[in-house]
Amino acid sequence: MNIRVYEQKDEVGWVRCRVLSFLDTAYFDNVLKEKDTYQHPSVELIAEQDETVIGLIDIEHELEEGTVCSKGEGLGGMIWHIAVHPDFRQLGAGTNLLHAAERHCREKGLDYLEAWTRDDEWVNKWYVRNGFTKVDSYMHVFLEGREELSTVFTGVEPDFHPIQGFAHFIGDRADPRLKAFKRVHECMCYVKTLR
Repeated sequence: MNIRVYEQKDEVGWVRCRVLSFLDTAYFDNVLKEKDTYQHPSVELIAEQDETVIGLIDIEHELEEGTVCSKGEGLGGMIWHIAVHPDFRQLGAGTNLLHAAERHCREKGLDYLEAWTRDDEWVNKWYVRNGFTKVDSYMHVFLEGREELSTVFTGVEPDFHPIQGFAHFIGDRADPRLKAFKRVHECMCYVKTLR
């Protein structure tokens, strides 16, 4: 396995790896057709084996505190994407990518990393095993069909007929209204200090 800086020629492999890695997670429907670009500087690495992208990590980072991240102190880096192709899991690609990215981030003077993820137990355990601490959370609520949509949306324009929606719920997680929705995920923030 080789860990190296992402290059434009890697985009198709990057997209394929990310799509396949998300299929068995709570982010299964978060499909990208092209790789993100960033407003701020970034650390973008891939893991490859036999010229196949088997893992990736993208971290957009701050030059000025509070411009990308919000949960730590000092200059932060936001992990926007970290993924390992399902056929290559358990080989250490994710951890190797993280460690390599951390070295780059320390060299750039970053103080911490921030990452948000949903409630896949194995993913959350991975963050904790790698030195991250959970610092915040809220709920992702997916609304499907008229019944679920009508519990949230009222006064809709007569020519518009919503068929699905997505909402951030920042209230009490024990709120009985959440039981009206089939798909609700806790979205958790993790922070890791680099210094």
